[in-house]
Amino acid sequence: MGGQQGDERDESGMDISLKDLSRKLEEFAKARDWEKYHSPRNLLLAMVGEVGELSEIFQWKGEVARGLPNWEESDKEHLGEELSDVLLYLIRLADICGIDLGDAAAKKIVKNASKYPAKLF
Repeated sequence: MGGQQGDERDESGMDISLKDLSRKLEEFAKARDWEKYHSPRNLLLAMVGEVGELSEIFQWKGEVARGLPNWEESDKEHLGEELSDVLLYLIRLADICGIDLGDAAAKKIVKNASKYPAKLF
């Protein structure tokens, strides 16, 4: 899966790559004999469920300021957990589909830069 992801850190505070997360997810699934359930369809539906949970956090808050300055730490922690759930399912889905997510994302950024040149916006 691609290179380093800026704010993802492992337990020691070190940067953690998509490949590291992918490896940990695979080990987690194997240890629990969950691989048989990790079909693309099942992983996608699980991720959509997590996106729903993420949406509920913002549902009645209206617009919120960048950095969430008025949020309680417990709300920010909950947000981090739900964002992580979505990310982890996305990584696992990409792996099961044989997609190098880091590479695909890097290529998409280049494609978007070409499609939407800064000088026009």
